[in-house]
Amino acid sequence: MARYRNNLPQLSNDLFLTDGGLETTLIFREGLDLPDFAAFDLLKHDAGYRAIQQYFRTYVRIATENQVGFILESATWRANPDWGKKLGYSSAALAAINRQAIALLHDIRREAETEASRMVISGCVGPRGDGYIPTDAMTEDEAQRYHQPQIETFRDADADLVTAITMNYVEEAIGITRAAQTMRMPVVISFTVETDGKLPTGQTLREAIAQVDAATQQYPAYYMLNCAHPTHFAGTLVGGESWLERIRGIRANASTKSHAELNESETLDDGNPAELGNQYHKLLDKFPQINVLGGCCGTDDRHIAAICNACLPVAWAHLSSSSRFHVAAVS
Repeated sequence: MARYRNNLPQLSNDLFLTDGGLETTLIFREGLDLPDFAAFDLLKHDAGYRAIQQYFRTYVRIATENQVGFILESATWRANPDWGKKLGYSSAALAAINRQAIALLHDIRREAETEASRMVISGCVGPRGDGYIPTDAMTEDEAQRYHQPQIETFRDADADLVTAITMNYVEEAIGITRAAQTMRMPVVISFTVETDGKLPTGQTLREAIAQVDAATQQYPAYYMLNCAHPTHFAGTLVGGESWLERIRGIRANASTKSHAELNESETLDDGNPAELGNQYHKLLDKFPQINVLGGCCGTDDRHIAAICNACLPVAWAHLSSSSRFHVAAVS
């Protein structure tokens, strides 16, 4: 049974961590081969399964040691029909490995969850095409039909919600949201932006969120930003406008490089974990509703630990002044 589907704990003011850059960690730190950046493909053999299991245990340990919540995001960013077909997966095999990815997270939660560190299982939905470039863009209806089978699999595997990661154009985000709505699954939409703080289509983040909300009766539980450095988007998160309240999560890149530069890079730019933590600190101080913190390309457990260390004092300060955050203590 899905534990939190009808009552997502991250919609409270508790602080939640999530993981870092799964694929970049596995490739550059673990030396594993990920064809087409597809981490889910590792689940087909024991050594790969154990690598992903250990990866999540590393992050869960940070959360439990700091008594904060954790979002377990499945290793399924590439596990959709087009990418699966490229890797030789039939529809049935793809559904099976999506179920396996969620089952792994259930095992992790059973072994590690505490009262102070609630763990939410999210089925990760990635873009049909390139994560950086909105090529072969779909209509809203096409996107709904395309992504619905994976979301249905997550529902039946008892995921608590689905999270669409690295959305680079609005129609796909709307289609995913409508598919989740049909499945009665909570959904989170995470947009990526370029160095100017806009989506790759040139649309502003404000416009994108407004368009998805208008098309879906504000169905997304909240929005996130991922696969961009804080210096790329911090300048767009200004003013006291109500749309900013819809953003509750950040999964930033370690590097300040553009998407184009990252695509061309043959080495990993892992940035500066302490500096990234300080940048998150500043965002939290300004926007206390942001309470889901993780990383994307180039980040690993060092970055998440630094982010947690930098942001916990901010969370406690808001708790003391306004009770907007509550970090549970072990009884």
